Amino acid sequence: MKSHFKFSKEQRNGIFLLLLLIIALQSVYFYVVSSKGASEELQINENELLKFTNEIDSLRQIEIENSKPKIYPFNPNYITDYKGSTLGMSNEEIDRLLNYRKQNKWINSAKQFQEVTQVSDSLLEFISPYFKFPDWVENPKPKTHFSQNNKPKTYGEKQDLNTVTAQQLQKVNGVGKVISERIVKFRNKHVGGFLDDVQLNDVYGLTPEVVERIKERFTVKTPSPVKKLNLNTAVVSELVTVPHIDYDLAAEIVEQRQLREGFESFEDLNKVNGFPSNKIEIIKLYLHLEKQIDE
Repeated sequence: MKSHFKFSKEQRNGIFLLLLLIIALQSVYFYVVSSKGASEELQINENELLKFTNEIDSLRQIEIENSKPKIYPFNPNYITDYKGSTLGMSNEEIDRLLNYRKQNKWINSAKQFQEVTQVSDSLLEFISPYFKFPDWVENPKPKTHFSQNNKPKTYGEKQDLNTVTAQQLQKVNGVGKVISERIVKFRNKHVGGFLDDVQLNDVYGLTPEVVERIKERFTVKTPSPVKKLNLNTAVVSELVTVPHIDYDLAAEIVEQRQLREGFESFEDLNKVNGFPSNKIEIIKLYLHLEKQIDE
C-alpha cells in the first residue's frame, strides 16, 4: 500500500497543479452560474412586483368607487336631514333649507339653492348635476303677453276644474304634460273630484304662483258631496279619514278638545301640537263646527 502513495517531486507538483486547476474551474463555474441566476431572478421579481402592484392599485380604486354613496336625481326641495348629511351638507345649511320650505317657498334653480342654504361652491358643483326640478321649471312655456284690455275671467267664464282635461290645463303657463296629468290623476283619486280650488296646493310640483294662474282660468263648479265631521264630536277613527290628519294627530286633537271642553273655532286647531297650519283650509273642507262636546 505504501508504494501506491509514494510520488516523485514532479508527480506531486503535477497533482497539486491539477487540483488548483480543478478548484479554479469550479470557482469560475459557480460564480458565473450564481451571477446569471441572481440577475435573472432579480429581473423576474421586478416584473412580477410591478404587475402585482398595478393589480392592487386597480382593485383599491374599484373598492373606493364602490364604497362611495350612490346619488340619483332628486328634487332639492325635499332634502331631509339624513339626505343632506349624506350629501355633505352641514346642519346649519340643512336647517336653512328646511326653514325656507316651512314658509311654503320653493327652490327652482341651483343658484337659488346656494343662496338659501349658503353651501360652498365646491359642494354645489358636486351635487347640482343631480338636481331634478319639475317639468315646468326645466321646460318653461313661453310667456303669453296679454293686452291691458284683458280683464280677469268671471266665475261664469271659468271652466270647471272637475271636468277640464289635461290638454286644456296645459294652456296655463307653468303646466306641462306631466303636471297636467298629475292634476287629473289627483282629481280622479277623490270620488267626485275636487271639493275646492285650495286642493290644488296638495298636487305635487305645483307652486303657489302656478296655482294662482290655474285659478284664473278654472275653478270648482261641481264640488263632490262629502259628509263633514263635527270637530267637537268626531272620534279618532273618524278624524284619520281627513287628509293630513294621521292617528297621532287625531289623538292629540281629541285630547286637546277634552281639555278645552270643545273647540270654539277652527283656528284653535293651530294650537294643537303637530297640527299642519298651512293645510288648515284643506282640512276644514271635511269638518264643521258645532259647540257640542263629548260626554
